[in-house]
Amino acid sequence: MRPTPGLAIATLAGTLAYLAIAIAGWGGIAPFFAHPARVALTLVLFALSIAALFSGGNISSGMREDRGNRWVLAVFGVLGLLAAYLPPYTDRIGFWTLDGDAMRWIGVALFAGGGVLRLWPVFVLGRRFSGLVAIQPGHTLVTTGVYGVIRHPSYLGFLISSLGWVLAFRSGVGVVLTLLMVPALLARIRAEEALLLDQFGDAYASYCARTWRMLPGIY
Repeated sequence: MRPTPGLAIATLAGTLAYLAIAIAGWGGIAPFFAHPARVALTLVLFALSIAALFSGGNISSGMREDRGNRWVLAVFGVLGLLAAYLPPYTDRIGFWTLDGDAMRWIGVALFAGGGVLRLWPVFVLGRRFSGLVAIQPGHTLVTTGVYGVIRHPSYLGFLISSLGWVLAFRSGVGVVLTLLMVPALLARIRAEEALLLDQFGDAYASYCARTWRMLPGIY
């Protein structure tokens, strides 16, 4: 789908702001880009942001929304800002760093792979995918492809990419921040599944019975 100019500007501004916070944590532009892993991380960040523009996802409240779950977005926002600044900062000062350069590249790989997994379902769902817990007009269940195995591949991708970002800075503090996202994410999943069960009834219950939430064979 073709992005609107407003969405493109907002996405670019948000991406630049997030990167600027990370650069500030590292102590400046030149020091930040002195390591090839951070250059690669930046390129992946912009590639994913550009791809997201064409996914068709939105933040519409649609026909029905569970507004009581919006607090999760605030939690993600706060933890996301901390994850933008603290991992580069702790890496720069050498506080609770994990391993060496190999960890940086593992982080870049996880950030890229998780980002792709995060966006893949958005492209599949298009306008049915909302940043809010909501039922969209013309909403139908998708139970094939990646959705034939796990019900929340985008959330799994979100966790993997979040972990990848902090590992690119070898940050133990960042790993803790990523773990702190899990309770809020699980609350969002429960709210989303309750709304879908109410909307689609037995069809969704049957779908849940034959799939995993996020990790096949585990969860």
